[in-house]
Amino acid sequence: MRFDKHFITRALPDASVAFERFPEVVEFVTDSREASPGAVFVALNGIHRDGHDFIVDAFEQGAVGCIIAESKKSVVNTIKGIEEKLVVTVKDPLEAFIHLAIEWRSQFSYPVLAITGSVGKTSTKEFVSRIMLNCGKNYFVSHENQNTKIGVALNMLRLKEDHELAIFEIGISKRGEMAELAEMLQPTTAVITNIGHQHMDGLGSLNDIALEKRDVFKYLTEKSIGIVNGDQSILSRVSYRHPVVRFGSKTTNQIQARKIRIADSQISFILKIYQKKYFITLNRPHTGAVFNALAATAAAHWLGVPDDIIVAAIQQPCVVEGRFEERAISGDKGILINDCYNANPESMKAALLAFQQIETTAPKIAILGDMLGLGVNSPFWHRQVGRFLRKAPSLNKVILVGELVSWVKKTSPVGLPVEIVATWKEAVEKIEADLSAKPAVLVKGSRAVGLDNLVEILTKKDGARAPSL
Repeated sequence: MRFDKHFITRALPDASVAFERFPEVVEFVTDSREASPGAVFVALNGIHRDGHDFIVDAFEQGAVGCIIAESKKSVVNTIKGIEEKLVVTVKDPLEAFIHLAIEWRSQFSYPVLAITGSVGKTSTKEFVSRIMLNCGKNYFVSHENQNTKIGVALNMLRLKEDHELAIFEIGISKRGEMAELAEMLQPTTAVITNIGHQHMDGLGSLNDIALEKRDVFKYLTEKSIGIVNGDQSILSRVSYRHPVVRFGSKTTNQIQARKIRIADSQISFILKIYQKKYFITLNRPHTGAVFNALAATAAAHWLGVPDDIIVAAIQQPCVVEGRFEERAISGDKGILINDCYNANPESMKAALLAFQQIETTAPKIAILGDMLGLGVNSPFWHRQVGRFLRKAPSLNKVILVGELVSWVKKTSPVGLPVEIVATWKEAVEKIEADLSAKPAVLVKGSRAVGLDNLVEILTKKDGARAPSL
């Protein structure tokens, strides 16, 4: 299972291979800045930039080869020492890259788990990863948030023969994408964490989103297991052609969370794995963490992991950057809850409820950004968030960032101080005046709003955790 001329010829019959300098261990990159010794740079033509403009940069970073378009062959002819590099020319680098990933994936027969959903994909992936680590499995887990077609292909090409299991996160924003990703990856087990109002401008209604997400099961067989959120009828009341395991808080689910309790900034519940019961405590008061743990439990159970390992693993701290992540504000000026990786109505409400449950005597401030991708109903959903602020009576102040959040202010509780700013930079200026009181700050909004920049400015750069409240 080597990346060599035989493999390229099999995967890309029409490719031309020059200077056959194949690395012993290969790593593919599509960003020249990520190129390292041994890497093969794939020159993709992006929306704003052409990867062929960065081939020299990739080689200077240590890349040993490149995959380029036939029409751009002249680019490499002037590169000094190119005869010491691997050069593969193809008609379409993106199409060739996908075919390489598919051919590489076809060599492995071990279980491949795909995780998708409107929210909770990455956190569920990390829970499964933690379980497998405790189990002593030699597994692969997809890197960071690489869940698009290119990201999934990059991770498929990282699979190795000695792995026992592969865990992938899959995300979509347009119709038809899930079917394409499922065809590429060919998962043997798949999880849908939930269905929510996310990417509605590209996917349509909630029913349309569910239909698209369920395509993750498209290539499962009768021997495969599909895992769904059983509390959502849009997923649970569907006829599937393969076995399905349901998780959630309802008694009809095979994997259940019963008697959920929140106290002392923690959440506890009774975990039922079929007929067996276990008492679980998670170190954060976020109900989303419960459902992520349930989804991971269902997947691990059907992958043959003993219950005691699952129970121990899901109770260990599981911190994922940008997902209700607790940080210290620089200069010992309070704590910040970084939940700004993305936002939709469901995750916004869940974050506000969890923030409400944090026990502290410090002032509480919420910095909330626009929820993007909600289509024509965006004003409605922002007004709903404004009404929902009544469920977080411990809030002392709200700073809204963007344009759509003006609808939040229109329905926010009377007496709650609410300010609106256009950008995250203005939000930094607003919050700095409140830091003398050492507040607890929740930061939540869609990624494109740029609130992650605010988080990096306000918090410790070394990633130190905030003191316990």
